[in-house]
Amino acid sequence: MFLGRLEDIAGMGELAVSPGPLEHVLAALDPALAVELLGERVRMALNGALLGDGGGVVLAEGDELAFLPPVSGG
Repeated sequence: MFLGRLEDIAGMGELAVSPGPLEHVLAALDPALAVELLGERVRMALNGALLGDGGGVVLAEGDELAFLPPVSGG
């Protein structure tokens, strides 16, 4: 799931991918999108739980990985 400006960059709100290591999932994406998703201020949540980093994440069938862009406000 892509939220905020990441949805604009991806051109869609959701994308179904094959289960497997996060590195393989990202490698199959458009390179420009993968670079944005790996930005230091983008957070990830797996099945609703925020991740500290994406290292070691392996997606299983039915998992939801959300990419959360930095939030700005005033």
